[in-house]
This record gives sequence, C-alpha cells and structure tokens, in this order.
Amino acid sequence: MTRSVGARALVLSLVILGIFLAAWHVAVSGGGAGSQAVDPEYAKLVGAAAATGGQTPMPGPVDVGKAIWRHLSDPFYVRGTNDMGIGIQLAYSLARVLLGFGIAVAVAVPLGFLIGMSPIVYRALDPFIQVMKPISPLAWMPLALYTIKDSSLSSIFVIFICSLWPMLINTAFGVASVRKDWLNVARTLEVGPVRKAFTVILPAAAPTILTGMRISVGIAWLVIVAAEMLVGGTGIGYFVWNQWNNLSLTDIITAILLIGLVGMALDQILARLTRLVTYPE
Repeated sequence: MTRSVGARALVLSLVILGIFLAAWHVAVSGGGAGSQAVDPEYAKLVGAAAATGGQTPMPGPVDVGKAIWRHLSDPFYVRGTNDMGIGIQLAYSLARVLLGFGIAVAVAVPLGFLIGMSPIVYRALDPFIQVMKPISPLAWMPLALYTIKDSSLSSIFVIFICSLWPMLINTAFGVASVRKDWLNVARTLEVGPVRKAFTVILPAAAPTILTGMRISVGIAWLVIVAAEMLVGGTGIGYFVWNQWNNLSLTDIITAILLIGLVGMALDQILARLTRLVTYPE
C-alpha cells in the first residue's frame, strides 16, 4: 500500500514538473509574438537578447539544462578570484553553515537542557530569548565585521546566531515535556541526574531536539546566501551576486536550483535522523 502511494506520488510529481517545464518554455519563447518594442535602457541592462522583440532575455529550461551540465562537468576549477567552479562555491557555503551550525548545537543543546529542567532558569532567560529571537541575523553582520574583521568568520557568526534560537527553544520544550511518569520511575530507582539526563530525558526529547536542528539548518542555509552576497569573496551567495553583475541569468537560475537541492538534502538527512530516534509509545 505504501509503495503504491509512493509510486503514484512520484508520477504526479513528474507530471507537475513536465507541465511547469512546458509552461516555462512557452513563456520564454515569446510564443511567436513577432517584433515588439523594447525600452533601450532595459535592452542595455539585460543584453542583446532583450532587443529581439520575439524573444525574452529570460533563459528557458533547455538553456538552464545546458548550464547545469556545464557547471557539473567541471565543478571544482579555479581560474582566479572571481572565477571558481560552482562545486567550490557550494563547498565554501556548506563549510560555513556546518561550522556555525555545529557551534550552535554545542551551545543550544546543553543550555536548552538547563532551561528545560529548571523553571527558575527558564523564567530568568526567557525575556532575553524573546528579545533576541526576532532580530534578523543579517542585522548582526555590521557588528560582526567591525569586531571580528573577517568576512568568512563573520558569516559563520551569523549562521551561529540564526541557528541558535530554534534549537534552544525546541530543546527546552522537549526536555520540559518529558513524561512525569518516566521521571518518577527514575527517581524511584534512585537514578543519578547525569544518568537520568542521558538514559531518560535525552531519548525522550531527541525527536523534538532534532526537529529544532532541522529548522535551524534550513534557516542557516537560507541566511548564508544573503550573508555571502553582503560580504563577497566566496560562496554560492557571492556566485549568484557575481553572475548578476555579469548579467548571466542562466547561471543565476542554475545556482538557485542547486541551492534548493542542497537545502533539500540537508533537510532530508535530519528528517531521517529524526525518524530513527522516534519510537512509538
């Protein structure tokens, strides 16, 4: 039954994809509308393709497919500061995300445990969390650049900030929501606090903690693109901005698709881990 549903869902997804690609192709081909007046300033901005009234400068799916093949056939070349393969740019972004995310895990999980197990600590820290949580991570970038004086480390700091709050809140909620019956049994058996934390509380709260991690890594991957556009140098965000300066819409769309695929892969990895630690009661 599950396989049947999965197969039908796959077929439906392929049909939706086919309709989308066909509509995209028709939209960018101009439908044979013939000659059409184009604003000279706009034509100068987007290039020669805009000057042909029968065709839009937006690339079609075939053009994007060729660009994807070109990038993936040699993803790790280095020909200069502003000319690196898309694989290297993605690697820079992933390294920053994973480092900032890892630091956030090291801070958020222990602190979330403390908040979830102590109502006093929760009430003391909650006002600070509620004030800091809504602040856009990019608002910290100027201060990070001023104090750290390194664009790459500043990006990692921004990833740390944006990853911290979902994990912290979910960890505290998961720890505080552990069933009292299990805690009472541990108390009756005179289980020590450290052993209770690792054998009772952590397994029970693990699905909630990993859900927080899943949210955090999605936000981190989203923020790194904007951060790299601001600071420049390397990374997939800088690649997108650099291709916009080169007026290469095909490469921009290619990068957008790869950003989405990498984000989906990160999400699916943590979703798989969440299912592994989730047990029916």
